[in-house]
Amino acid sequence: MQPVRWGILSTARIGRTKVVPGMMKSPLCDIAAVASRNEASAQAMAKELGISKAYGSYEALLADPDIEAIYNPLPNHLHVPLTLMAASAGKHVLCEKPIAITASEAEQLKEASSKVFIAEAFMVRHHPQWQHVRNLIQEGAVGEVRAIQVFFSYFNADPSNIRNMADIGGGGMLDIGCYAVVAGRYFFDGEPVRAIALEDRDPALAIDRTMSALVDFGAGRQLTFTVSTQLVPFQRLQIFGTKGRIEIEIPFNAPPDQPTRIFIDNGTAHGGGSARAFEFPVTDQYQLQGEAFSRVVRGADPLRYGIEDALKNMRVLDALRRSAKSSAWETI
Repeated sequence: MQPVRWGILSTARIGRTKVVPGMMKSPLCDIAAVASRNEASAQAMAKELGISKAYGSYEALLADPDIEAIYNPLPNHLHVPLTLMAASAGKHVLCEKPIAITASEAEQLKEASSKVFIAEAFMVRHHPQWQHVRNLIQEGAVGEVRAIQVFFSYFNADPSNIRNMADIGGGGMLDIGCYAVVAGRYFFDGEPVRAIALEDRDPALAIDRTMSALVDFGAGRQLTFTVSTQLVPFQRLQIFGTKGRIEIEIPFNAPPDQPTRIFIDNGTAHGGGSARAFEFPVTDQYQLQGEAFSRVVRGADPLRYGIEDALKNMRVLDALRRSAKSSAWETI
């Protein structure tokens, strides 16, 4: 298989330090160009990572006939506009999460997705620990799964950080609440029917800094989570079944240079004393994500998580934000 020639829209930190270095490990991904509205920034990133082309505008990169696929890690409010621009130039797009600010905005991508491949960059679904845990669930290793709990937090109160700018899609729900929602959908292997949420908003930044939610997947299945942008950094994912429990130690920011672990517990000893650890070899989930999308571009694999999947996730986020205002259950 010939490597896919990728262009990177923006010099965003997540792309520069995590996603692009991960993709560059793969023989299936040729990172051929990077673009920024500031040409000096593009040149600096190109020099840092060894990328051959640097453009001083997004339009210039999209006009490059050698580029086949785009990675879009721009701020949330630019996900849809630049993805549409890339699609109109005939480029396939891997767009950073969340794919849009609202589901109605994401709907604009449906027509374009019939002409090029467009996917939301939830790298976690490509990590072996997530895939192995879902296999365990499907095999009945912990009985019938009825509850999933997620906690995900970091501390960032910098008003100049895009995650803290309410008018361009900042806030905890869109930034990391989306991971909790995708976790529930992935491990329950289904879609929720209603949701209720409680939020705490930063009085100065006007963003949701802490959000807790209960999401009803029907048939007695419940996802509960708390996400925060202003609490001590921590993350954990727990899956509870009628016969056992599975814990993913680092479910979202799995390190690319260290093994990861899950724990399987039959509950026979208090305090997790009966938990058995299962370790996964060192892997880079961003490399795996880039490879997966490259295989789709080359026609080697079908696109498993396209626009319809992204829309389903956005509709849950919409319902939770409505609930935070109404203080009531909201239908999804």
